[in-house]
Amino acid sequence: MRMVSSMGKACLMAAVLLAGAWNISSAEAARAPLLMEGKKTLYQRVLTRPGAQLVKDPAGTAGKPQPALTRLYVYGRVQKNGADWLEVGLTAKGQTDGWIAADYTLPWKQQMTLAFTNPAGRDRSLLFKDRDTLATLVNADNPAATLAPLRKTVAAGKTDPAVVSIEPETYVDLNKQFYLLPILSAEETFAASGHRMRLLEVASVTQQEAKADKAAAPKANGLRNFSASVVFVIDSTISMGPYIDRTRDAVKRIYDRIEKAGLADKVRFGMVAFRSNIDKAPALEYVSRLYADPNQVKSGKEFLDKVSGLKQATVSSARFSEDAYSGVMTALDKVDWANFGGRYVVLITDAGALRGNDPLSGTRLDAEQVRLEAQHRGVALYAMHLRTPEGKANHAEAEAQYKALTTHPLVPHPLYYPVESGSVDAFGKIVDSLSDAIVDQVNASARGEEVAGSALSASKETGDQVKDDAALLGHAMKLAWLGRTEGTRAPPLFSAWISDRDLVKPDVATTEVRVLLTKNQLSDMQQVVKSILDAGQAAQLSPKDFFARMRSAAATLGRDPNAINAPNAQKLADLGLMGEYLDDLPYRSKVLDLDQETWSSWSISQQQVFLDELQRKLRLYQIYHDDVSRWVALDGGADPGEAVYPVPLDAMP
Repeated sequence: MRMVSSMGKACLMAAVLLAGAWNISSAEAARAPLLMEGKKTLYQRVLTRPGAQLVKDPAGTAGKPQPALTRLYVYGRVQKNGADWLEVGLTAKGQTDGWIAADYTLPWKQQMTLAFTNPAGRDRSLLFKDRDTLATLVNADNPAATLAPLRKTVAAGKTDPAVVSIEPETYVDLNKQFYLLPILSAEETFAASGHRMRLLEVASVTQQEAKADKAAAPKANGLRNFSASVVFVIDSTISMGPYIDRTRDAVKRIYDRIEKAGLADKVRFGMVAFRSNIDKAPALEYVSRLYADPNQVKSGKEFLDKVSGLKQATVSSARFSEDAYSGVMTALDKVDWANFGGRYVVLITDAGALRGNDPLSGTRLDAEQVRLEAQHRGVALYAMHLRTPEGKANHAEAEAQYKALTTHPLVPHPLYYPVESGSVDAFGKIVDSLSDAIVDQVNASARGEEVAGSALSASKETGDQVKDDAALLGHAMKLAWLGRTEGTRAPPLFSAWISDRDLVKPDVATTEVRVLLTKNQLSDMQQVVKSILDAGQAAQLSPKDFFARMRSAAATLGRDPNAINAPNAQKLADLGLMGEYLDDLPYRSKVLDLDQETWSSWSISQQQVFLDELQRKLRLYQIYHDDVSRWVALDGGADPGEAVYPVPLDAMP
């Protein structure tokens, strides 16, 4: 993997630099922050409370005020004049910056942060003063009865002793506007409904905890500049000619409509075509190609001019399945989505997608990883599956792939629309319906007729699934747009408890847990996953050797010999394979829970499914590593090595 080699070089360079630093100041280089209790590699970290001051000496009178939630490493602890003091530093490199009163700090054992999901289609989450109040609601048979009066009180601008704050009305996209909502503690439990839930204790995210958030409610005026982009990602292999033509016709009709309505600058269309691997079939000409960039298309004529050269291929691909994921990733990567509030990618194909483990795949990704990349950009993925008679043997596989690809947290079903028998007329009606719905939303916003607010203002169902789905997604995208343009902040709370799922509808996620990993930690995690992958591939012919190979891999990675050789070690987690930075995370790891008995009981195909998933995660970690725009400096850039990436729990091994 490219990441291993590049990170390996980085580590080697770091070693050289550290060696130089030792020669300059061996005493300073030798000092390290205090370790957490029971840990061998994790340093003690704290977050500052409001009012914290950094002083030169314990109990000093003159100090420098510190921003709330500044992360500091702890180098020493003393007690003076009946108070506990911490010697702290901004980085873990041995440089201390002064002392701070322990009472003005919060311990941060795991670098986890919370991100709110888009509140469209659900009620905003309440943040509770204590754990017991939240736990009582989670265990209640009818939590709605208790929540209703609480919501009414908060909505009226009044206070309730059980509630600390409420989720923002508009959406704050963590990927675009990073905010720190640190998780101080977490536990997994089950709701009375049987759903698995997490109870999370979070700390303040602003420096004005004592002040009420006076941000104005979203107004229709904020949506007048709302615009949308629809990029069609279309299969251009043999047999797709009629669908290419019908898509062009639909876009032409829509452009005629929006130009007459004066909305040409509000709705833009783009087009990507994809085929398959050109090494096996050079006459295919390309794997994927951006024909029309919505940022560069200002009229229907320009769009038609740019896509006029798009024709179906003249030769067949090496597989029936095509490289659909390459087409989608081209749309995600090549289009600048920042200019649009509404963001849609519509996949059109009559075949399945090349899986990430297929040697002909251009992305090495599968549906789950592509979906995460779309969510990172705030893009909704649609799939129009042309179920032609010629592809009957491939229908079930393609349907499963595209349902996984188009699963969206705000819609109760995948955005997957099958077109039976590949009917061009039925296909055209779906394209027209979707395009019309998006144009109607933008038109209403431009006229000031819509106000994006709570779930109650979402559009009512019409019976047309395509239009209903588009309405719900459009509402969510408007919340996100208002959050970006009006500077919506996360709620100004200090310390509170929140559930990761809706208390009334526990199948709906209200928050996402992100793990803030440094590049070294991400590299270590990648190497561990690669070692498990290699051991699994080698053990497929001799399944009984799997655990022995993992012991050897753990030793090679320099893990704790006591854990590696422990006679009672049963699972991969028992070998201490993963670094301590993943200890106590609130999730269940399919990888670390694996034991020898389970591996041996699997068939070759079951083992391969497991290994393929590891391979796709490795590719995703590579994307995280290479995208410098996603890394966040919690120390203001004092130590580039301490920059972190907010990895979703779903992406963990």
